[in-house]
Amino acid sequence: MRLLSKTKLMALRQCPLRLWLEVHRPELREDSSATQASFTVGHSVGELARQLYDPQGRGELIEIDGRNFGAAFVRTRELLQERRPIFEAGFQGEGALAFADVLLPHGRGAHAGWRMVEIKSSTRVHEHYREDVAVQAFAARASGLPLRAVALAHIDSSWTYPGGGDYQGLLREEDLTEDALARAGEVREWIAQAQAVVQRRRPPLAPPGAHCSTPYACGFQQHCQTQQPQARHPVQWLPYRGRKLDERLAADGITELADVPDDWLNERQQRVKAATLTGRPYFDRRASAQELAQHKLPACFLDFETIQFAVPLWRGTRPYQQLPFQFSVHRLGRGGSIEHREFLDLSGDNPTLPLAQALIDACGRQGPIYAYNAGFEGGCIRALAERYPQLAPALLALAERLVDLLPVARAHYYHPSQQGSWSIKVVLPALCPDLSYDALDGVQDGDGAQQAFLEAIAPATDADRRAVLRRQLLAYCRLDTWAMVRLWAAFTGVQHIQSKG
Repeated sequence: MRLLSKTKLMALRQCPLRLWLEVHRPELREDSSATQASFTVGHSVGELARQLYDPQGRGELIEIDGRNFGAAFVRTRELLQERRPIFEAGFQGEGALAFADVLLPHGRGAHAGWRMVEIKSSTRVHEHYREDVAVQAFAARASGLPLRAVALAHIDSSWTYPGGGDYQGLLREEDLTEDALARAGEVREWIAQAQAVVQRRRPPLAPPGAHCSTPYACGFQQHCQTQQPQARHPVQWLPYRGRKLDERLAADGITELADVPDDWLNERQQRVKAATLTGRPYFDRRASAQELAQHKLPACFLDFETIQFAVPLWRGTRPYQQLPFQFSVHRLGRGGSIEHREFLDLSGDNPTLPLAQALIDACGRQGPIYAYNAGFEGGCIRALAERYPQLAPALLALAERLVDLLPVARAHYYHPSQQGSWSIKVVLPALCPDLSYDALDGVQDGDGAQQAFLEAIAPATDADRRAVLRRQLLAYCRLDTWAMVRLWAAFTGVQHIQSKG
């Protein structure tokens, strides 16, 4: 019998094919940047949990060698005799193996045993976390551990960091003892199913579907998609399909856009279908110009870059709070002149107050403020107003001036190259072929901007590297707002923009 880790068993619960590939073709896995970032977040929360559960530093973290778990199992048995906190304690039994994030002595005398705590960087307990904990508890008990209690600790998003390194209260525990221990029979079934899957010589059949991204984004998605018959114009390019249309398409086995009856589609979906099949863009310039004509110049074009810390760095902030650290503003004058203002703070201090002050100055007192998906910028501005009451009137006045370019693009423009998306990164090269995010060095998207910011404020980052990251961040954010200027010009038919400033 193959010894299966908790990770492998959870892969089975998501998709048998994923499990088979994890075991037999792990080199095909390609984790996205978002997935890799989530691993980083998980590690940071895990490190903090060790401080919270062992404030006196009496415990020990077991180093895990992924090629040989034997040493970890041996060290776990040794530490169990000492009855002190253990982190990443390893257990195996009945074909399963797992490592406990936190293991604490629990009870005394005849009731002496251990309490296990699984740490998650999420803000609530998901069902797949319950399965995760059940596997963990099963492996521990199967190894002979007297497990008395099982809990899951997750981030409390309502908690506010008081500063000074005091993180008491960041994690909220939920007791899962009864549920976890009651699922031993289920776990045995999962192990048996997993053993049958991994013993197969050929991979099981599992067509792509919602399970490819739920509960986790599968790193084998790209591989699996290449194994499927490739539609020339996939139905996935239809925007806003909804469950009803997806079920209808699946029931009839329709994969090609050309085979979708028009009367199944709304007006916008029909427009996407027609543009895709004919290769001719749709552009109602008259309607877009008329819609934007009500907003007179001068105008600003605004974009924020933000960061969300699972473990807050700055006093007065909450876990996963959206915190802007950078903005770009292009200001378009009545005569077509362009000015550019920007803000970026890489000191590592909380940048939100100086950013808010600079933003008020950069946007002036009159004219529309264009954004692409303005609800995001509006939310950031209103959050700044709540945080800094002395600036609230000026900030809320900025929020009232916001105009969203995204609905204009959706209503009046579509190019076949967009493949069902109106992201500015696909609309821009379609409307303005001379501009592309691919030409940027380093930072080319929001995830990249967040990672660059984290690297730049890290104490270990040297001055030269920080200067490189600064240039990349500024160039990326500046392109975001210059892109909006160019889209606005295309939507309005304006030709006399002088320069990008």
